[in-house]
Amino acid sequence: MQKNNDNQIVYPAYDGKDPQTYVNQIMELLHHPPDLICRKLSLSANHYGYCIFIESLVDKNKIEHELLRYLSEGALHGEWNISGDLLNTLQDRIPISSVSVTADSQKCVQSLLLGSCLLVITGNIHILVIDTSQTPHRSISQPLMESTIQGPQEGFTEDITSNLSLLRKRIKTVQFRIEEFIIGTETETKICLLYLGDLASIAVVDEFRKRISSIQIDCVLDSSYIEEWIEDKNLSLFPTLLKTERPDVLASHLLEGRIGLIVDGTPDVLIGPVTFFQYFISSEDYYQRPGFATLLRWLRVLSFMLSVFVPAIYIAVVSYHQELLPSPLLISISAQREGVPFPAFIEASIMMVTFEVLREASLRMPRIAGQAISFVGALVLGQAAVEAGSVSASMVIVVAITAISNFVVPFYSFGITQRLLHYFYMALAGFMGLFGILCGVLFIVVYLASIKSFGVPYLSPVAPIFLADWKDILIRIPRPWMKTYPQMNQTTNRKRKGRSLPLLIIARFSDYANYSD
Repeated sequence: MQKNNDNQIVYPAYDGKDPQTYVNQIMELLHHPPDLICRKLSLSANHYGYCIFIESLVDKNKIEHELLRYLSEGALHGEWNISGDLLNTLQDRIPISSVSVTADSQKCVQSLLLGSCLLVITGNIHILVIDTSQTPHRSISQPLMESTIQGPQEGFTEDITSNLSLLRKRIKTVQFRIEEFIIGTETETKICLLYLGDLASIAVVDEFRKRISSIQIDCVLDSSYIEEWIEDKNLSLFPTLLKTERPDVLASHLLEGRIGLIVDGTPDVLIGPVTFFQYFISSEDYYQRPGFATLLRWLRVLSFMLSVFVPAIYIAVVSYHQELLPSPLLISISAQREGVPFPAFIEASIMMVTFEVLREASLRMPRIAGQAISFVGALVLGQAAVEAGSVSASMVIVVAITAISNFVVPFYSFGITQRLLHYFYMALAGFMGLFGILCGVLFIVVYLASIKSFGVPYLSPVAPIFLADWKDILIRIPRPWMKTYPQMNQTTNRKRKGRSLPLLIIARFSDYANYSD
């Protein structure tokens, strides 16, 4: 591989005279890979060339049946015996949708590595770049991390083209905008910025473009690489970008004026800007009755409180504030803790760390064995620890409530935040009791108020207050009542499109009358 004085790769240029020399330079540049195919073609008495492609990245049927066969039959019938520019003639006649001509040596090599076929012929310094790419990818299946009972069961895959098709199927407006970026000097990963031109805030879209363009990295293998570059605070305890693998979730956020980011090679899509309360909203809420959806949202908030505060409150009450407990409960807990050699904070820490080990083991083990480890292991270890007198039975109940409540929140990234928070509050409760928990709550509230996601306050619409946006945060009102877009998203339009409520009532009455007739 040739490099200049700045240690940069020197891409070979084609002089239009000797295709064999150019092929040798390409082979040397790529270190003679076994899947690099260079097929010599005799087009006419005055022209010959080479068809260059990487076998593992191309559609072999398209190469053999649509390209090579067409060129061979054309040479056999003398179609390429022309006095004009043969390259432009081939560009117009080759029966493949994407065919371009370029003299950029770096672009030729990059296209080759992306699955294109290069056609090099004598008499022209330009090279024909033919899109024949076909990378392996899995078929569309159910989302693994965001399963629902009702609603669509499609999930994103690792192929960005398939992911865009899933969105195109749901959003059929000319305002749907897709902007492409190439990030990573080594991987050259394709990234697509998605938004609706008539809804998304121009300032937020410009900020997304600015942060993406400033990324300087050698490789991008997952959307998490991009997330760490563009989020407002890299060391933030709370996620400021929502991550999902459901097309319906991304489509719903785009239709409310937010921006999506799809990264090739991963099913996880980034959405922003987001707020704290949106992590308690599931896509299934919109497939349920409004009242039941509201109940589920409050249940998630309650589960968040239980997961974060139950271990800390137990430690504080048992260690410092026994007078808060009713006498029968205090006697019962004291009897259970008799013989336990550890204080409540150490006891809770041991149990929580043990459960974390079981959880990680169940995730890394094969699926069948992992389920056995998570359930049987927890039961066996908990029962053995109680019988041995290492922990109390009440502590096992506290850990079980905490662990189960942690899984109620629909987004995995926010569940990690919950796991970190309950350790934080456990430490404060172990040293200062309920006063420490109160100080921790004040600290977290102030910290949340200081966070922004692409200019949107993290506690919106509560702080600052947007009363019009409360209709779809902790409660879910019926769809006909949602006449405006969320104000906190800074959308360019406020009123939702479609028929107004009176017209909707008239249409339904008309349908009923037609049915009666």
